[in-house]
Amino acid sequence: MHTIMTLRTETTTPLSPTAPAPRPAPASAPASAPDAVSYSGLLERVRYEGAYPTRERAEESVSAVLAALGRQLVGDERVELAARLPVEAALTFTAQVPATTPLTGWEFVKDLARRTGGSLATTRWDVGAVLAPVARLAGPALVDRIVDQLPSGYALLFGKAELRPSRSTTRTARTARAVRTARPFADRGAA
Repeated sequence: MHTIMTLRTETTTPLSPTAPAPRPAPASAPASAPDAVSYSGLLERVRYEGAYPTRERAEESVSAVLAALGRQLVGDERVELAARLPVEAALTFTAQVPATTPLTGWEFVKDLARRTGGSLATTRWDVGAVLAPVARLAGPALVDRIVDQLPSGYALLFGKAELRPSRSTTRTARTARAVRTARPFADRGAA
């Protein structure tokens, strides 16, 4: 016994020159924008980065690190970062009142270790595990602006090289320029 199958095909009318062309599906974000991710996706990325055994452990790190970062960051960078984070993470981040004097990167890690009761090494690991995926969500331009706003040490926490001169080097160069400017004819001898 043979079964005969027929394919049903739908016919469409050809596009007329006046008919609008079909639209492509809208993209979720421009190609240059960082990928949007859900809170669950962020936790999985942090769990992978930190090699945490459970999702709950990753969530503890995300909450602690984003709250600590929320105490440091102000202005447009704070608003833009919050907009790029998943809602749950953004709420934790923005619930913090920014400190009047921001901490250096190392002070940030020490303060977070004190607040969480962790060791400095573990806390540094947690910070890196959270800020690496956050940096990918923020995108390189925003991360550069965040690092520029904060005191030294944050570039490394975000997984970037610290390429700006230390404040003492900058101060020394400024002082040397001021001395040269104050005595413009010192090298010509007395007249």
